[in-house]
Amino acid sequence: MRKSELALGALLIALVCTASFFILQSTRRDQAIAANAEIYRQLDLFGEVLERVRAEYVEKPDDTKLIENAINGMLQGLDPHSSYLTAKEFQDMQVQTRGEFGGLGIEVTMEDGVVKVISPIDNTPADRAGVMSGDYITHLDGESIQGLSLNEAVEKMRGPVDSPIMLTIMRKGANAPIQTRVVRDIVRINPVKYSAEDDIGWIKVKTFQSEHTYEYMKQGIEDLKKTIGPKLKGYVLDLRNNPGGLLDQAIAVSDAFLDKGAIVLTKGRNASESSRASAKSGDVTEGKPVVVLINGGSASASEIVAGALQDHKRAEVIGTRSFGKGSVQTMIPLGANGGLRLTTARYYTPSGRSIQATGISPNYQVEPELPDDLKQQMASFTPKGEASLRGHLKNEGAQEASGSISYVPKEKEKDVQLKAAIDLLHGKKIEVAKKVENAAAPAAAAAAEVPN
Repeated sequence: MRKSELALGALLIALVCTASFFILQSTRRDQAIAANAEIYRQLDLFGEVLERVRAEYVEKPDDTKLIENAINGMLQGLDPHSSYLTAKEFQDMQVQTRGEFGGLGIEVTMEDGVVKVISPIDNTPADRAGVMSGDYITHLDGESIQGLSLNEAVEKMRGPVDSPIMLTIMRKGANAPIQTRVVRDIVRINPVKYSAEDDIGWIKVKTFQSEHTYEYMKQGIEDLKKTIGPKLKGYVLDLRNNPGGLLDQAIAVSDAFLDKGAIVLTKGRNASESSRASAKSGDVTEGKPVVVLINGGSASASEIVAGALQDHKRAEVIGTRSFGKGSVQTMIPLGANGGLRLTTARYYTPSGRSIQATGISPNYQVEPELPDDLKQQMASFTPKGEASLRGHLKNEGAQEASGSISYVPKEKEKDVQLKAAIDLLHGKKIEVAKKVENAAAPAAAAAAEVPN
């Protein structure tokens, strides 16, 4: 009798568990159906509003623009870094990433309605054709530039390799306009500048947007080794005003200075979007001391590099607090319809710091020396960082405060931050610096959940 009672009890428990399982499954299914029904209701509302706008707006709207603006509104409502790219914008982004295109090879700006040449890039079509810094381009193939935006003028100057374009140039000291025929060629944008500052190698990484950033930086280091020779004391890695770019290039640049250990941890909503990047054996500088320069214009990929080298105590960081963009955007192609730039993960430095809306604090805070006119402007201006952007991702458990002055003087002799970096590499005391305590202290434990 006892066994029968036990068997009956076990059967009842099994039935209850099974019933609970089906109730749970049914509840989840009902919730999913309700959620889908709500989405479709909202889509019906969107369709109704769209039709009202198309039928009753004071001027006939462009249907394509209406949809594009609606998509952008949805994405920009998520955070400041998610957005929709049209097919043209997506193609331009891919050109930037490759770092090469068919064109003339000049850095330009718009001034008084015409294109002003900042400088021709060495050994490019414009350079070989004799285009000079300070030239004003007024006509392209005989058509005036007046009325065009800078982007429109640049687009006209780009084109297929081996195709010619006639530039009309106004040059200071010339009595008449100069007609110059330039044949387009492949132009490669070098995102890295470098120079020997006596026994110190200065390496300026302007952007991580190019997929060749690491290659150019490595070549710069090799050239500096040869130029400076055995007296080489160390390197200044200048990331000031570097807005970031490709995650893989930030990892590669960090790895160049590290022999082992984590470089960056990413944690997304799904396990597939979480990862850990680690350094491989080999330091291209052969262990030479490194100082990293940052400021309020250093964001995203440049913060990954600064944070990795700081956490591993591979480099001292000098300057001012960085921008504080601690999120990763994934480019999602949409075929002929362009693409999405969507925030899919947060990143963490090796010690577990999330710098989202907090930024990287330098080991030595050194403010730039501002010219008098800029001092007056800055007196009533608060530098903006990620924390000041509307709709930015919150950094739970951290004191949000990012951004700082991003001024860098053109003349190196006036650059007190660069001078401080060189002095530190020479073992001198930095008189203008404020030592920042616990600059690399972990600010979040969430990175511990990221799988190795």
